[in-house]
Amino acid sequence: MPPKVLVLLGSDSDLPRMQGLVSVFEDLEIPFEMSLASAHRDPLRVADLAQGAAQRGVQVVIAAAGMAAHLAGAVAANTSLPVIGIPLSGSALSGLDSLYSTVQMPKGMPVATVGIDRGDNAAYLAAQIIALGDKDLGDRLRLAREAQREQLRQKDRRLQELGPAGYLEAGR
Repeated sequence: MPPKVLVLLGSDSDLPRMQGLVSVFEDLEIPFEMSLASAHRDPLRVADLAQGAAQRGVQVVIAAAGMAAHLAGAVAANTSLPVIGIPLSGSALSGLDSLYSTVQMPKGMPVATVGIDRGDNAAYLAAQIIALGDKDLGDRLRLAREAQREQLRQKDRRLQELGPAGYLEAGR
């Protein structure tokens, strides 16, 4: 099955922060591919990956990068597919530089941007975009939301039963 999402990482050091993204895609059964491609060290590869994504069946591109974080913008300049940027921490500015670089795109080059290190939310947003044309995925998303809601309600029941101090003492 061809990938529905292309995930690009600016560096292999970014991979550990993608665990949430990988888990969401696996849980929702969304095929994806992940590649290392730097907007600064290999801009031609970034352009090739972005330009060829739609022909390979990709519907959304996610770009995760830290520091200057030009990857998502470089991708957006080379495809008309939706692009989601994940700003990553790890710099002296704890990811604020990445956030500003990712969210501040010029007119006509939009990049949807999630929170710093929130690969999980990037995966959920990609799933929501793809679900617009995939009823089965939409159903899986609704079930996932219902499960989150039920987990919260169970935690609340426990909080009501134990009180705040007891809840914290019990280790949530």
